[in-house]
Amino acid sequence: MTAPDQIIATSSMEQLPTDVSMLQQMVLTLLGQIDDLNGQLYYLKRQLFGKKSEKLDPAQRLLFESLYDEIKAKVEEQRSPKTDPVKKVRKKKNANHKGRKPLPADLSRKTIDIEPSEDQKVCSVCHNEKQRIGTEVTEVLEYMPASFFVKQYARHKYGCRKCESDISIGQLPPRAIDKGIAGEGLLAHIITSKYCDHLPLNRLEGIFKRHDVDINVSTMCDWVGKSADLLEPLVNRMHEKILQSPKINTDDTPIPIKSKKRRGSTYNGYLWVYIDDKGNVVFDFTPNRSREGPIRFLGDYSGFVQADAYSGYDEFFRKGNATEVGCHSHARRKFEYALDSDPVRAARMMVLWGRLYEIESRARQENYSSVQLLRARQEEAKPILKEIKSALDEYRDQVLPKNPMGKAITYALNQWEALNRYIENPILDIDNNLSERTLRMVVIGRKNYMFAGSEAGAQRAAIIYSLVAGCKLNDHDPFAYFNDVLRKVSTHPADKIDELLPSNWKPPRQNAEDDGVAKDRIVKVA
Repeated sequence: MTAPDQIIATSSMEQLPTDVSMLQQMVLTLLGQIDDLNGQLYYLKRQLFGKKSEKLDPAQRLLFESLYDEIKAKVEEQRSPKTDPVKKVRKKKNANHKGRKPLPADLSRKTIDIEPSEDQKVCSVCHNEKQRIGTEVTEVLEYMPASFFVKQYARHKYGCRKCESDISIGQLPPRAIDKGIAGEGLLAHIITSKYCDHLPLNRLEGIFKRHDVDINVSTMCDWVGKSADLLEPLVNRMHEKILQSPKINTDDTPIPIKSKKRRGSTYNGYLWVYIDDKGNVVFDFTPNRSREGPIRFLGDYSGFVQADAYSGYDEFFRKGNATEVGCHSHARRKFEYALDSDPVRAARMMVLWGRLYEIESRARQENYSSVQLLRARQEEAKPILKEIKSALDEYRDQVLPKNPMGKAITYALNQWEALNRYIENPILDIDNNLSERTLRMVVIGRKNYMFAGSEAGAQRAAIIYSLVAGCKLNDHDPFAYFNDVLRKVSTHPADKIDELLPSNWKPPRQNAEDDGVAKDRIVKVA
């Protein structure tokens, strides 16, 4: 060691306390920080290079096979023969393959007749002319690029030739954008492309130019804004219906906002999703992640609210009458992160949580009634939860609080009451994955368009995302929905607004003249 190094080491040693207990506490603190940093490193490496699935890797089970077998034996002892899930039988590859799925019957067909050559139409035995005895049809799926068409409204005028006054003209039908060139079908296409297919408007501009149609980004932004203004009453109505629901699933995700105050930079706004039990979805935009967002949106709601353990909800639950429901997916995920640093303990917890999810999976596959689901949760899930709680209490004093395993245990114990609520009511879910799946469209979208141009743009995005998500939850084609609703919303009776919500909307019968499909007619203007 050189002289300068000796001086530094000596000065550092002089600053250390001499009390043994204090030194031990410092060592424990440093070990906890090291474990914490190792856990973060493992998580980041897995996000970059590893698999995203949270299932327990069978290869990892080999490291603690004896423990796994012991836990599995306990599982079999507690499970009654009547409630055993049906064992999955591994089928041989292509054992039940029924052939290629037929092409949709509603697609238009273009028939190309293929005849044998003339010499093949003559019988080679008796030399008589052959007769057609049947047709063998081979279908090939083809594609024609989407195309624009112009809809012309020929407004005929009538006037009195005698007095040359009192001229009458046919009235234009109401349109989504008055005096604009965009039809409802084009608006629906732009909305669906950006908010459902995640195509930024600058890419759409390039696609349109390939069709010799020049529509710049700023024009499309204006059209999207006007469409969102028309559709906002539908989202407000869904907000009202969500607050009447017995349960609400909620989560949030950041959305970068372009800031005029900071040149070339963005800040994070947030989109909060709220989902009821009828397929109504509302995205709510807030400029930050403060507790005021859920408090303002939920108001005095008094049903079940399923969310993660974000502290922003704590004030809402403290002041109001709503009941918090925990998310087992979040709790299990934290133990999955601890597999690298504490494989034995983490694996045991993963196996126990896997048993809870087996019950839910079987209930979905066998289409359990509410009574059956409640019974399965009370008789099967409740003992598993007791075993999980016992393991959490056992491990709590065995691990450092700052390492991944310690954090996972702390999270589960802090949320324990909320995590047990789903077994008490069959309308509740074991986790909040519905919200996470719904937020995925925002996560994918922001990777493409990168940021919202303003807070007003983010609010418009929230309106349209609400309706797109509603369409997906209710198995509607978003383009068909927007194409129909944009035609109706401005003239639809206010007391029948529920008919236009995605949860109640019925697709109209196809009209070739309205949607531009299969048109051969040329409209002439006199």
